[in-house]
Amino acid sequence: MTTINRYIFRELIPPFTISSIFLTSIFLMTRIPQITNMVVNYDTGILSVLLLISYTLPRFMEFTIPMSVMISVLLTFMRMSGDNEIIALKGGGMTIYRLLPPVLIFCFLGTLLTLGVTVFGVPWGKLEFKTTGVQIARSNLNVALSERQFNSSFKDVMIYVSSMDMQTKKLKDVFIEDSRTKGRVTVSVAPEGILAKDAGTGGFTLRLYGGTVNQVDLKTKSINSVNFNTYDINLDFDQARKGPVKVHKDFDEMSLKELMAFIKKGSGERSVMDSALMILYEKFSIPFACMALGILAMALGLQSASSRRTAGFGMGIFFFLLYYLLLAAGWSAGETGLYPPVIGMWLPDLVMGGIGFYLLFRIARERPVEMPRVFFILGRLAKRMFQRQGN
Repeated sequence: MTTINRYIFRELIPPFTISSIFLTSIFLMTRIPQITNMVVNYDTGILSVLLLISYTLPRFMEFTIPMSVMISVLLTFMRMSGDNEIIALKGGGMTIYRLLPPVLIFCFLGTLLTLGVTVFGVPWGKLEFKTTGVQIARSNLNVALSERQFNSSFKDVMIYVSSMDMQTKKLKDVFIEDSRTKGRVTVSVAPEGILAKDAGTGGFTLRLYGGTVNQVDLKTKSINSVNFNTYDINLDFDQARKGPVKVHKDFDEMSLKELMAFIKKGSGERSVMDSALMILYEKFSIPFACMALGILAMALGLQSASSRRTAGFGMGIFFFLLYYLLLAAGWSAGETGLYPPVIGMWLPDLVMGGIGFYLLFRIARERPVEMPRVFFILGRLAKRMFQRQGN
């Protein structure tokens, strides 16, 4: 590491830190409505809310770290180009390729950090988030009866309500599937109901009004249908709260060892195996996006030395969005079986890295690519937006 390389490396750290904090905060703001709803309506403790927020951080960091790497490299080289530092370095005999080592080391560190998040942090965070959510649901009946969701907190009972008044405990459009009686499934449907608590036993009763009960005998395959004016269903809330917490692990909640064991076993349909493979490849393709986007950002930052700075910033936004569009398209194509999962997950890295090396090669040979006018317009709009937010 020469003096110049150390200087460039140090310049990359502040924008990376600021971008990481800013972007992570923006992602966390998407959780504010859900958090406010839980605190106000469900009387959830602040400690549980903070735990849920901490469990979502790895999922956000999986994307904010590569984004911050690209932004920091882009802003650093745009500043150096705008201050004529790049011209001074070229005049001193430095080539563009000799500026690569600090960028590659910085991007490699970002890759390692993101890899740790995707391999260890994301599965842990998602599983803990799901487990904590179940525990909160068991300790608070209001959460256990979330609106417009199939609630299965009670053993062998599934409940769906379209809306629930938190004060009066009145329910609307209630659907209940009760499998507690062996060999029989009871499906109750009612336009309205009320949730009442028995002061003596501490249990809860769902009282339905003006609905229908359908009893299905699994042995005889017979169905009995009865209309009712009032129908009570008793729920053992204490049993639901004290029972063991069991959650099913999705592919993105499995550890790397568990996921690879499932894939090696080869059980399941092709669509299931493709989903597992995409999760596996995603754990490694997103971290290596730090390398691809970092090289591309360096080329765009150097490009701004031979054109207006707004063009480089506009291209940065364009390619940044293009990467995630390609990643989303890869997911869709992989799920439909249009092409193998490995292509869907690694193609965005190859495309971004290839564009970055091509631009870098052109700039090193003093033949920068002419920027389309749309990038100047996009850059100016983005610059004005950030200026307004700063004011």
